[in-house]
Amino acid sequence: MPRTRIKICGLTREEDVAAAVAAGADAIGFVFYPKSPRYVTPARAAELIATLPPFVTPVGLFVNASAEEVAETVRVAPVALLQFHGDETAAQCAAAAQAVNRQFVRVFRVKPDTGASELLEYEAQCRSSSPLFAGLLFDTYVDAYGGAGKVFDWSLIPKELAHRAVLSGGLSVQNATGAVAQLRPYAVDVSSGVEAAKGIKDASLIAQFVAAVRAGDSGNAA
Repeated sequence: MPRTRIKICGLTREEDVAAAVAAGADAIGFVFYPKSPRYVTPARAAELIATLPPFVTPVGLFVNASAEEVAETVRVAPVALLQFHGDETAAQCAAAAQAVNRQFVRVFRVKPDTGASELLEYEAQCRSSSPLFAGLLFDTYVDAYGGAGKVFDWSLIPKELAHRAVLSGGLSVQNATGAVAQLRPYAVDVSSGVEAAKGIKDASLIAQFVAAVRAGDSGNAA
């Protein structure tokens, strides 16, 4: 089976970036939403991005930011991919991505009554909005923005969509293997599941999480 890509999100410290890289993370996420406890300024993110080796992708997470705000952030912090987690329309995401010529991922917050046709229709809408659309990230619906550390019913995601999607929402060392073995997503995205405190990662949990994902890749759901 293909190797599931791994993104560690909400990084604020050099040692956490180093731990994620050492564990084999494919991408590192920086939160540019000021109300988040994991928020970093663009200048701080730039310092952390400067420590990354080649082929580890820096990702910028935005919530209801204007195209101008995204452009100003990217001017300072050279993220390679945008991740939109607010109430942005597909057109607004496309405009912000176009302003900085970056691909983007759009979050879809899954509810208990979300249907497969709704997910497929939303992906088609985002894809038609811009050639810079890279895919959907599925998170759990809560009455807030950003990760809530809660799991949703993974079976709601249809198989024809899962292989090109990013799975998020309550992932941890305990459930990552089963999630990957069941859904076979293109990538997984974790934040609170590898933290000692909000915005402070645990190097051991990061390493264990990566190992759990690899176990899922191998089909070792046990």
